Amino acid sequence: MSVSVLSPTRALGGVSGLLQVVSLLGLVLLLLKLAQLYLRRQWLLKALHQFPCPPSHWFYGHKKEYQEESELPLLLKRVEKYPNACVRWLWGTRAFVLVYDPDYMKMVLGRSDPKPHRTYKYLTPWIGKGLLLLEGQTWFQHRRMLTPAFHYDILKPYVGLMADSVRVMLDSWEELVSQDSHLEIFEHVSLMTLDTIMKCAFSHQGSIRNDRLTREGRRNHQACQLTHQHTDAVIKERKARLQKEGELEKVRSRRHLDFLDILLFARMENGSRLSDEDLRAEVDTFMFEGHDTTASGISWILYALASHPKHQQRCREEIQSLLGDDTSITWDHLDKMPYTTMCIKEALRLYPPVPTIGRELSKPITFPDGRSLPAGILVSLSFYGLHHNPNVWLNPEVFDPSRFAPGSTRHSHAFLPFSGGSRNCIGKQFAMNELKVAVALTLLRFELSPDPFRVPVPTPVMVLKSKNGIHLQLRKLSDPDGDKDKL
Repeated sequence: MSVSVLSPTRALGGVSGLLQVVSLLGLVLLLLKLAQLYLRRQWLLKALHQFPCPPSHWFYGHKKEYQEESELPLLLKRVEKYPNACVRWLWGTRAFVLVYDPDYMKMVLGRSDPKPHRTYKYLTPWIGKGLLLLEGQTWFQHRRMLTPAFHYDILKPYVGLMADSVRVMLDSWEELVSQDSHLEIFEHVSLMTLDTIMKCAFSHQGSIRNDRLTREGRRNHQACQLTHQHTDAVIKERKARLQKEGELEKVRSRRHLDFLDILLFARMENGSRLSDEDLRAEVDTFMFEGHDTTASGISWILYALASHPKHQQRCREEIQSLLGDDTSITWDHLDKMPYTTMCIKEALRLYPPVPTIGRELSKPITFPDGRSLPAGILVSLSFYGLHHNPNVWLNPEVFDPSRFAPGSTRHSHAFLPFSGGSRNCIGKQFAMNELKVAVALTLLRFELSPDPFRVPVPTPVMVLKSKNGIHLQLRKLSDPDGDKDKL
């Protein structure tokens, strides 16, 4: 019997040939990818040629420019230099059109273009597919079903819950400022708005601040994660309870329903109810949008008032004349503080809680000035740029509440702290109520001043935050030993 033995030379030759084939195949794939990227860049250059921008690198776009300077100051330079909109290149084959003109805003927000998947996909594991992330007919059905949950009859009792949460926060501030008048407020406000949402979404009893967190303990996002872990359990328990005899009518007869009960009672037009997955997504979305964004709004409003003491004092006098010595605030009070509302709106103009949102054009668009974009282009709607646009607002960096005086006029899409169009914030009235309650009760208790050594730096991170926190100095108004000169 003969045995055939493969010689080392032939074996090496076979391996070498295989490597050559693999290398050739890899080279072909690389060339195809490069050709694809080249064609993509050429398409973008043609599609965006009507929109100017600073010179960009063919590979890394405007990345170097943004590394050398903070994002928002750079944005404001572009707003001033390029009318209506400009292009920002992220890479050689990825760019978007940055929009900050009210006519452009109106056109884009009046359409039903989807949100960019690449930008918003990271939120899905966190909050699920609720109103914020849904698209098309499913979004429309959910929006229509949830709208009654934000009717003023539902929102009225929430004012008392909001006030309770604010008082807990202010009580803790009293303890802290007795030791040091300097205070970073953003985290405290975030805990307060989370506490409010827990009460309004789940009828949570007690205080998030007192129940789960110490000042040196867990951060806000960890509290949210803890809350999300319990959402499914709460939904299951609530559904089981409602199935018990007599419980359904008992809940319906309550003075107010929480957000979860409203969702459980709601039906879509076809008579179906939300699945457990949809319920969780909507509750988590409500908690995310009603917690972080509102915390940003309140914190920046307090900073704006601290920086403008004359306006702060005028607001305080208005609130004192409305509430007197009684610090209880009700729904009926909220429409009787016009100057405070003007200041809140002006602060929201300077510091919009959501500085930007995105859209991916599903069909071509032509703007009023004749410039156009094809389908597939990413558009970034910069509310921060819009609110600071000198072509829209006179002296946009000046804090001037008279812009929002009764009878004042402006473009319908010049002021968009809650977005606009059909996908505007469904909870904007809820948010405005909470802003008013927090500002009113805070000004009744404290005099606010900015910390001259720690000036906040507005930074767009999902919501508008500050790189170094928002630091204020507080003086308790009822403290007879308070030394105003220290402020």
